[in-house]
Amino acid sequence: MRPKSPEKEAAIRSVALQIISEEGLENLSMQKLAKAANISPRTIYIKYKDKDDLLIKLFIENVLGDYEAAVLAGFDETADFAAGVKRLWLNGFHYLKNNRHSFALMQYGKSSPLLNKAFQEHGIQQGSFFAPIHRFLKRNTKTGVIRNFPFDVQRALLFSPLFDLVNEYFDYKERPRQIIIEKIILQCCETVVKGMLL
Repeated sequence: MRPKSPEKEAAIRSVALQIISEEGLENLSMQKLAKAANISPRTIYIKYKDKDDLLIKLFIENVLGDYEAAVLAGFDETADFAAGVKRLWLNGFHYLKNNRHSFALMQYGKSSPLLNKAFQEHGIQQGSFFAPIHRFLKRNTKTGVIRNFPFDVQRALLFSPLFDLVNEYFDYKERPRQIIIEKIILQCCETVVKGMLL
């Protein structure tokens, strides 16, 4: 059963992401969420069994799917390696800097059992999301363009730096000016690509 109003369900998800982003995953409770969304806790429990159920659904249905669509926009898996990675980085950077709440949940998901639990509960296998990127890396490995590391290592080498740079982007208030701009993203991307090439 779903909450009677789609607006209430959207509010639940939006406010949950906001709390996670601003206060941390550990400070999200169903009571706090209900109060912040101006609805009764009972309304939340109509749709979600508990906090874990809410987080898993948020991650799979909102964050991961939207991020995948944004990252793959205009991406050609048959492109030259450097051009393909550049497209993925630019797409990822623009999506993440404009979706701080989603970025926060992705960061928490990486450092908690949430991601694995979400994948297990939904029967999601590696490659179910971002399949074009999997094929892109596999093709470039097979043709000897990039180093033959396991996929998880390739993914970490390629995309962990981007996430760290986005973290720096959001920390700009501690500096006199924003240093994480598109030009820097492209220069860093080029450096990462060079390190991957044979």
